[in-house]
Amino acid sequence: MLNLPRIRANFPALSLLDAGQARVYLDNPGGTQVAQQVVDRMTHYLVHNNANHDGAFRTSRESDVIQAAAHSAMADLLNAAAPAEIIFGQNMTSLTFAMSRSLAQGWQAGDELVVTRLDHDGNIAPWLAVAADRGMTVKWLDVDVEDCTLQTEQLQQLLTPRTRLVAVGYASNAVGTVNPIAQIAAQVHAAGALLFVDAVQWVAHGPTDVQALGADLLACSAYKFFGPHQGVLWGRQALLEQLPAYKVRPASAKPPGKFETGTQSHEGLAGVLGAVDYFEWLGAQEGGAHAAQFKQLHGRRHTLCCGLAAIQAYERTLSHQLIEGLQRIRGVHVYGITDAQQFAERVATVSFTLAGYTPRQVAEALGAQNIFVWDGNYYAVEVVERLGLSQSGGMVRVGAVHYNTPQEIERVLQAVEDLAAARKP
Repeated sequence: MLNLPRIRANFPALSLLDAGQARVYLDNPGGTQVAQQVVDRMTHYLVHNNANHDGAFRTSRESDVIQAAAHSAMADLLNAAAPAEIIFGQNMTSLTFAMSRSLAQGWQAGDELVVTRLDHDGNIAPWLAVAADRGMTVKWLDVDVEDCTLQTEQLQQLLTPRTRLVAVGYASNAVGTVNPIAQIAAQVHAAGALLFVDAVQWVAHGPTDVQALGADLLACSAYKFFGPHQGVLWGRQALLEQLPAYKVRPASAKPPGKFETGTQSHEGLAGVLGAVDYFEWLGAQEGGAHAAQFKQLHGRRHTLCCGLAAIQAYERTLSHQLIEGLQRIRGVHVYGITDAQQFAERVATVSFTLAGYTPRQVAEALGAQNIFVWDGNYYAVEVVERLGLSQSGGMVRVGAVHYNTPQEIERVLQAVEDLAAARKP
């Protein structure tokens, strides 16, 4: 069990009250609250180091040091082989669109792409656009509507010598499913294709190891792991060096600079460094029980993995409490994996519907009690359509992270149960 009071003290927003009522932040899949380390890093940058890149004067030199440190910190968080494999940008979606254009320069009419019915549209729409531009064929990997897992057994049938890239999510932002990325990567590479992974909904929930996963490119967003609105793309250095970039002429010809177009959000990079600072603090304070699991690692990478493993273990208890509690309420239907024996295959993002109410009505009723949850499709257009819920308003999404408490989950369950009890017969 985590020391929740000590952890929550790192998040200023968690202490806010509205008319004396505490806020319950369960909108985390759409964006987490930021750690104090993030606030401190960004504030210090803007006051003391605010300058443009590569100048001959003090603030510019200091700013460049901070940016280099952010690349190194993200390399440790993702286990990149080198900081040069880390590219920063506006957000995951923008980075994916930019990378898709670079990749497409080597693709031809008749080549094939594979996307999934489970993904956020940020990892579907860029590839559909490229396919339309280049005259390529798009193939779809379907989802099992019973438990919202990918039908990975179908992937082999979709792969051909013309497959150029497979795009898949690490964890579903709609239903929490964690996909078997290493298994998928092996199949994709055996077919001679590339694998692009959307890890936006995973990085906050457990250790990420891009080298072990076997992916070629992986994108995430710092505002989903307690940092600022900042996109991050990892790519294998050999691939990044080979790909053409849309850039201004004076920009670096080497990664990451050749893909970091224009002036970056320097304060955003400082905030990313703060988010990694927080994970490192967490690992030092709460990760001791997991030290033996990562005994082959050293330094910051070891500490980060210990902290994220502690997060992963704790969040499974929240998943169990939330899913079990919702299933006891009459009229609730939970989508995704509900078998506790399979909770290693999901994160604590749980979506449901309540008979007699639209998802918006449920979200509004919870919002009136200062409980923040999402409703709709959360840009996961395909899976909501596949579940037959598009016309009825999608689902209610409750997304827990490690700063959430069992008491907060109980507040949600009680609020939903009250709604169910008030439902007209």
